[in-house]
Amino acid sequence: MGYITLLEKGTAEFTIQRSRFIAQAAPAADEAAAQAFLQSVRKKYYDARHNCSAWVLGADGSRQRSSDDGEPGGTAGMPILEVIRRRGVTNCVVTVTRYFGGIKLGAGGLTRAYSHAAAIGLDAAVFAEVQTRRRLAVTVSYPLLDPLERWCRQNHIRVEDTLYTETATLTLLIDPADDEGTRAALTDLTAGSAKIESRGETEVVEALEKNGAVD
Repeated sequence: MGYITLLEKGTAEFTIQRSRFIAQAAPAADEAAAQAFLQSVRKKYYDARHNCSAWVLGADGSRQRSSDDGEPGGTAGMPILEVIRRRGVTNCVVTVTRYFGGIKLGAGGLTRAYSHAAAIGLDAAVFAEVQTRRRLAVTVSYPLLDPLERWCRQNHIRVEDTLYTETATLTLLIDPADDEGTRAALTDLTAGSAKIESRGETEVVEALEKNGAVD
């Protein structure tokens, strides 16, 4: 089972009623990373009235936190958090810095402003999908190498690396759910001559195209 996260940071800003909102969305592997990013924002924008934030952590998105940083309760941190939730993103921190312009926006106006800021901050980031993949080491004789590589291309199976010795060993990255079917297909392809070994699992990160949507 995979999850969506951020691959690269995004920054965006807008102004409403003379208040300037600066949003930043960044990847965060854990709470320490999220805290460190928030502290860097506070240091950079030390003269701002508010540096509000929210983050979602864990492959299942179960660890969540938000902060209004002095704004009326529920008007900043929670709206930011809700945007992250709606996007289905985890291991992600979003901060929104506000330079107060002298005109009060009211609770509803603040909620909309912080939601919009979080959305455009995320829109500026690069998203990625993280999938768990099982490593299968497939060892074949050289006459079978070309057919095996062709089979991998046709079935869109990623080859992590290839080792050339007296035989050729390709390390394939497959969906764990496809393990049995892949082994059966490889056995058929090589008439039972391939040596197939499981070598643990790893996470594979693939960048996603931006959809340009703003909440």
